[in-house]
Amino acid sequence: QVQLVESGGGLVQVGDSLRLSCAVSGRTFTNAVMGWFRQAPGKEREFVAAIVWNGANTYYVDSVKGRFTISRDNAKNTVYLQMNSLKPEDTAVYYCAATYGYIKSKISEYDYWGRGTQVTVSS
Repeated sequence: QVQLVESGGGLVQVGDSLRLSCAVSGRTFTNAVMGWFRQAPGKEREFVAAIVWNGANTYYVDSVKGRFTISRDNAKNTVYLQMNSLKPEDTAVYYCAATYGYIKSKISEYDYWGRGTQVTVSS
C-alpha cells in the first residue's frame, strides 16, 4: 500500500508562486511514476504533470508548460510541483498520484492518490 499526503496549497495572488509537496510512504517510491492532477469546482479532474522514477522524463499539460515544474527527491520520498506565474484558472484542488511503469497522464492509469490540497489564485 502507498500513502500520499499533499501540502503547500493556499491562497495567493495572480502572478505569485507556490510549491506543492507530496510525501510518499509505504511501497517503494524510488521506481514509482508520480503525477499531479487538479480539479476545479464544477470540472473534471485533469492531468497537470508527471515525472518518471529518476526525473529524466517529465510531461506537462500545455496550459502549465513554462510555468510549472515537477521534480522529486527520492531520498526524501517526496515529489514537488513548483508553480509560478499563477493564474485564476489554476485555482483547484491539486492531487498527487502514483503509478508504476512508463510515464502516464490518464487518471485511470494511476493506482494511488492523495486527498488533495487547495490552491486558490485571487485576482
